[in-house]
Amino acid sequence: MEPLQDPLELDQYKVKLGFDKALVNRSGKIWIFWRDDWEGTIVMDSLQQITMRFCRNDSYYIIFSVYARCSAIVRLELWAELEGSAENSQVSWIVGGDFNVSLCAEEKLGGLAFIQHEAIDFSQCINNCASAELDVIGSKYSWWNGRIEEEGILKRLDRVLKNNVFQEAFPSTVVHHLIRQGSDMLCYI
Repeated sequence: MEPLQDPLELDQYKVKLGFDKALVNRSGKIWIFWRDDWEGTIVMDSLQQITMRFCRNDSYYIIFSVYARCSAIVRLELWAELEGSAENSQVSWIVGGDFNVSLCAEEKLGGLAFIQHEAIDFSQCINNCASAELDVIGSKYSWWNGRIEEEGILKRLDRVLKNNVFQEAFPSTVVHHLIRQGSDMLCYI
């Protein structure tokens, strides 16, 4: 979850959302919630992502939650972290969040022209991780600049990726983009 709220409010949101446990990454930009029937431990906590290992019923899962920086240069650190973690993991994993980059021109509407070289590093990261995107139901755009007509810009910045182990275990998993309310980002489940 990308809350843009004060991390001191984490416990209040945990209760409101009906979860038992919660934590925030070291940048304060990513919040994670889970229930008591899942055992969760932090694998890595960095400015742009937090990696959690969850266990339930003797099955293990890795979840990478991402809030990438806007700078393409700074995002290179994130791509390296994800690649290093993914290649060392033989368990089911997904990585999701705001990657702050679109992969192709079709994922951007309005504003300046799409810049392909920014997408190349992300595309290579996806390939190096041997991952694929989960299918999406709903809007193909996940971000809006809040303006209308000629000044309006829509982009797909958020996505969820999976490894082959996850695909085999959960073949029908999809991402639902929900209606945007009070935010520049879509909610997704």
